[in-house]
Amino acid sequence: MKRFLRSCILFLVVAALVACNASERQPAQAEKPGLVKATNAFVKEFGPAPAVEKGTAYAFVIYFPSAKEKGKVLPFPFFSFDEASLKKVALTKLIGGLGDLKSYQGEIAQPFPPGTRLLELQQAERTTTAVFSKELAAAWSDQGLVNAVVLTLKQFEGVDRVVIRVEGAPGIVDKEAQKADQSAVLPLGSPRLLSVTGMKEKGAATVEEVDAFFDRPVQIKELRLSAADGTPFEGEIFQSVFDMAGVLKPKSPAKFSAGLPVKVRWNVTDKVGRNSSGETQMLLEVREH
Repeated sequence: MKRFLRSCILFLVVAALVACNASERQPAQAEKPGLVKATNAFVKEFGPAPAVEKGTAYAFVIYFPSAKEKGKVLPFPFFSFDEASLKKVALTKLIGGLGDLKSYQGEIAQPFPPGTRLLELQQAERTTTAVFSKELAAAWSDQGLVNAVVLTLKQFEGVDRVVIRVEGAPGIVDKEAQKADQSAVLPLGSPRLLSVTGMKEKGAATVEEVDAFFDRPVQIKELRLSAADGTPFEGEIFQSVFDMAGVLKPKSPAKFSAGLPVKVRWNVTDKVGRNSSGETQMLLEVREH
């Protein structure tokens, strides 16, 4: 659970997104191994869900509106340990957007007007009604927004029909809401490096780990973190929980401060075989947890 909370703080701030990270490997315990339950949408876009050591986690997709192709959406992976709140979490993160991700700059639209809130989710038989605050009225006709809400909700078990309502206004009629189907989903390219972030305990003087975050679960074939002059940072590198990041446990944590130039060299493959390799320099972000 500590790993999950730690990575959520970072990824949802950096990616406004998706994903979670483990900062410490836990000792082996004689207990039932963990389980990750993935929606069919998650498996289709990202392949088999990564494992967890204990507990039950849930893997799902949030579809964000595309800024380049009107009405289209881009899928991003998310994880949670709370089954009861999956739909609420998904829509809340959808409203919040992905933030200022340089790797997706100019590709993700933010059609939700400022102040928009999810007021209620109603379930009647196999119909889910999402009730939003009155601010959404300004974007009522945005088909990308409609597609994002409908596709995000319809991946969950027991949801065959989606109605979108705005406070004080009638719901979007079925023929408009149900236009959303898989044809609205843009195909994913190769994995992308999102950020390099140092994590430290609240109030601590130095970081305890440096994380290279990717936009989906990946298998890391190569990951090297170096100083601006090319000198590799010493320390052990291992895979994070949910396989969303490579984690460096630095031997000299005092070297890492916010704004430090970090060269990243990577070679990764996602769970459906899409490969990505490259080398770039990023400025280190530092987050407390």
